[in-house]
Amino acid sequence: MYAVMKTGGKQYKVEEGDRLQIEKLQAAKGDEVVFDDVFFIGGDEYMLGTPKVEGASVQAKVLRQMRDKKIIVFKMKRRKGYRKKQGHRQYLTEVCITKINTGKGA
Repeated sequence: MYAVMKTGGKQYKVEEGDRLQIEKLQAAKGDEVVFDDVFFIGGDEYMLGTPKVEGASVQAKVLRQMRDKKIIVFKMKRRKGYRKKQGHRQYLTEVCITKINTGKGA
């Protein structure tokens, strides 16, 4: 079974046991987090939300807080002497998907 969920303005296709890096969450290492924005649940039977599947959620465990690789932002205008160089490192949270709840009682 898999689900399509949203967090941090992005959508992810996840299965139980998946590890993914998402935008920073305010949670400590080892905490359980629940994502309620589930748009689709697939498998033998599927559930499609309009826009969300009612009662469905994805549970995950926080593995670590980290930062991504540095990216370089370089701006330049030719023949004008304008050059600007910046760097950026995004804060990330690595989570492991522990359970996908369909919202149906079973």
